[in-house]
Amino acid sequence: MGAGVIGLSSAYHIISQEPSAKVLLLEKALSPGQGDSGKSAAGVRTVFTSEVNRLLAETSIDFYLHLQNDLKFPVNLELIGYLWLMTARVFEDFSPKIETLRKNGVPLKIWEEKELTQMISEARLEVKGDDEEAKLMHLESIRKGVQGVKCGTIAPERLVEFYANEIKKMGVEIRYGERVQSIIVEPTPKLSLPSEPFVWERVNFSGVRTSNSEFRSDCTILALGAWTSSLLDPLGIDCHIRTKKRQVFTFRGPKIGSLVNSRGFNEQNVFPMSFLPPTNIYMRPNRPDSSFWVGVSDYVGRAFTFEEDPIAEDTFYERNIYPVISHYFPAFVDARPFNKWAGHYDMNTIDGNPYIFGESGLIAIAGCSGSGMQKADAIGRIVASAYSKKDSATLYGGKNFKVSRLGVETRDVQHEDLVI
Repeated sequence: MGAGVIGLSSAYHIISQEPSAKVLLLEKALSPGQGDSGKSAAGVRTVFTSEVNRLLAETSIDFYLHLQNDLKFPVNLELIGYLWLMTARVFEDFSPKIETLRKNGVPLKIWEEKELTQMISEARLEVKGDDEEAKLMHLESIRKGVQGVKCGTIAPERLVEFYANEIKKMGVEIRYGERVQSIIVEPTPKLSLPSEPFVWERVNFSGVRTSNSEFRSDCTILALGAWTSSLLDPLGIDCHIRTKKRQVFTFRGPKIGSLVNSRGFNEQNVFPMSFLPPTNIYMRPNRPDSSFWVGVSDYVGRAFTFEEDPIAEDTFYERNIYPVISHYFPAFVDARPFNKWAGHYDMNTIDGNPYIFGESGLIAIAGCSGSGMQKADAIGRIVASAYSKKDSATLYGGKNFKVSRLGVETRDVQHEDLVI
């Protein structure tokens, strides 16, 4: 396992369910949560069209609230909402999803244009008909806002710290600086013939080789996110993911701070995590320093690719994000990022739900599609049940979940229409 939030959560729930188990985490970095977990925009939401994604996210968020409110371990979870700012056309297209979400118990607020104008007076929601620049970017006036209520932001480093601290207390060993290079595949029984295993032999995944050593185990669990395919592809195992680079740029200043502290959307009187039409550029408020984290999930035009150490590109912000965000929010005019970073989405391009699958001593977790942080606790519980060969997992709050639903041949999920 890696020591990102998914690997840590999995280890935590395995050892919680089976205290006698011996669990070893191998992590290529020198501390936990330094991969894509630490580069997350760290939003959490229950606004998903897939029933499975909603369940995984909602029970995980409830567990994080339990950590914060009952166990007094602050993970800085603030339910400030997710706000989709919509043109009339976008709202019309989105309306069937609103009806479906409400039928499934997802709390939403609908804001009218007049209300939005009052609450975010710094915004320029109206696009004039003679605005040639806006026409070129396909920008239209914002007429509605759809706000998910049980949504908000979390501190990824605090969540990582909780799981890492707890598993150490429970006897889990974490070895840092151990990069897994390959998985050990052996026939069973082993005949000690050259070029084994052969296609007619039964195989078992017996452990991993790292840059420093070899580790054997009855069960090898891969919680590596975008790195998963680098280990499974050489074995001819399809991990069902494609990798995309994701970039975050941060901004602060008096005008931006005033926008962060917008009143009316929530009890914290802070601007919600918000999304702009037509591209879903997001603005993630960071209340401690009155800043915004800004990014966008770009699709057509950027290749599926993997970079070992991805770097955020100034030109990406300048050409793709700045023209839109500065048009709707003048506070960003001439603003320059004071920090930036980049990570990966391990994209499930088929249905947008996670995969948990494996056999013969191997379990792989993949395809969280950018929402692993908000589903990490539920995924960890399901992995623990898969490890124990249980048919179902008990998610936080007592809800049962059939492990096979996230498999490959046994898959039972709905398509997710809101991967952002």
